[in-house]
Amino acid sequence: MKETIAKKTKKFKFDKAGYYAIGLIALALLGFWPTYFSKFFDSTANFNFYFHFHFAMASLWIALLIVQPILIKRKKLSIHRQTGKLSFIILPLFFVSVILLKHYRIGGEVTEGLGASLWLQLKDLVIIGVMFTIAMVNRRNMQIHARAMIATGIVFIEPTLGRFIILTLLPEPDFMLGLGITVAIMYALIISLIIIERKQTSGRWVFPLLLILFMVFHYLFFFQVSFPLWDSIATWFVRLPIT
Repeated sequence: MKETIAKKTKKFKFDKAGYYAIGLIALALLGFWPTYFSKFFDSTANFNFYFHFHFAMASLWIALLIVQPILIKRKKLSIHRQTGKLSFIILPLFFVSVILLKHYRIGGEVTEGLGASLWLQLKDLVIIGVMFTIAMVNRRNMQIHARAMIATGIVFIEPTLGRFIILTLLPEPDFMLGLGITVAIMYALIISLIIIERKQTSGRWVFPLLLILFMVFHYLFFFQVSFPLWDSIATWFVRLPIT
């Protein structure tokens, strides 16, 4: 009887998460191949600093998600802690790269529905920020810390898988259809994680919180929800002389 209880309450291990995170590299290559990587092979690459800066920061964050669990698995705890300090540099720079790239791509034009359109990028920043904060506050609780860091990686699935579906799999590029398919896949993944670890005793609230945050922001974007204050902030952002 005691053995049965022990099996049911055995802590969920995430020491292989680094190997799964390698899949983000494959998704990035597939998703950004038509619009970014392929351009370097046909001599049509004319990207400015903002594109390269964003690519570099996103790559560094994914690299951390790969390396850190592997260091834990190999009992390199000291190196894990030292490497983890880089996150306090990389994450703010990643946020800056997202903001600058979005600002550049808008081009200073205030269009109808601008506020509602910005939910998509704000979603990534808010969710990663919330999950990283949870991970750092609970860095001594591996069950919570690991789940929250994995959640920051799940955020990268939407822009990478979404582009692959929209630009490669669909007969004709359709942003809303492709995004809808991507969101459905992501929800299925997160719900699967919730079901798999439903009997865990520690940290199992992280993935439900992640799902709720995604659902809130996707609702705001898909239904084009906005309000005067947010529209004013969006207009102020676009008119900032930062790019």
